[in-house]
This record gives sequence, C-alpha cells and structure tokens, in this order.
Amino acid sequence: MVEPRGTGMALYTLRAAGEVRAPQFGHAEGDLDAEMVAIAAAIIRQRTGNFDPSIYLDRYQEALQQLIEAKMKGLTIKPRPLSTPSPVIDLMAALKRSLAQEPSAPEQRAAKSKRAKQITDRRQPALLLPLAGNRKTKQRLSAKPAVTKRSRGA
Repeated sequence: MVEPRGTGMALYTLRAAGEVRAPQFGHAEGDLDAEMVAIAAAIIRQRTGNFDPSIYLDRYQEALQQLIEAKMKGLTIKPRPLSTPSPVIDLMAALKRSLAQEPSAPEQRAAKSKRAKQITDRRQPALLLPLAGNRKTKQRLSAKPAVTKRSRGA
C-alpha cells in the first residue's frame, strides 16, 4: 500500500490473514525476582536518552538525491567503477596443498629430533654440578653383558 506522507510517500507491505502467524512468546514461570527487575530497570534508565535523528546520515538517500539532481540538470552520469570482489578460496584445494607440504609422521619425528638437537642448552652453567669420571671406561664396561644366568634353584 502506498500513502502520501508529507512531501513524500510511504510504502507498506500488506499481508493476508493466512500469512500472519500468532506470536509465540515464552511464558514467565513463577514470580519475578525483584532484584533482577531492579537491575533491568537501572540498565534501562542508564541507556535511555533523547533521540536526535539529525546526527545520523543516510548516505544512500543523499547519493540518490544527488543523482536525481544531476539528471534534472541534464548532466551525464558516469557509473562508478565496480570493485572487484576478492577471489573465492577453494578450501578443499588449499587443504590438499597444505597436506602435500606437510611431512609424514616418520619425517616429522626426524625433524623434531633435529630441532631438539639444535636447541642450545638453556640451563645456567654456573648452577650445574661438575661430574667426575671417565666416559671411556663407563662405555667399555657397559658393552659387556651385565646380567648373568642364574639357576632357578638358588
């Protein structure tokens, strides 16, 4: 429905009775908590203020008005260049590429061990205790079998 409104027109969409549904609001069960009602009232009072529509600008309306005025003056209107939308990323292709670049499990373990070896010792050397002993002797001794066979009866 179109009706005159001031110097313009108002447009309303009318619906048939079959298209309109009854509102479905939840029912409040039990008594309302007085403390919660007071908090809600305080929030509403705090957020309530005077509405000044002059501070809001309708850029679409202004651009349309400028277009109409330019047409009335007989000026040629050049269409604005359309911004090209960003390309749509194929997520499946991106996933396949990332999986192709990712090393398999044994390669990952080798890479992690290499990285672990490359990490420097971050402990404070002044706090480390000196170790005494001869490594060569310990390595030679550990090469020999440490366990001997025992008889079950003993």
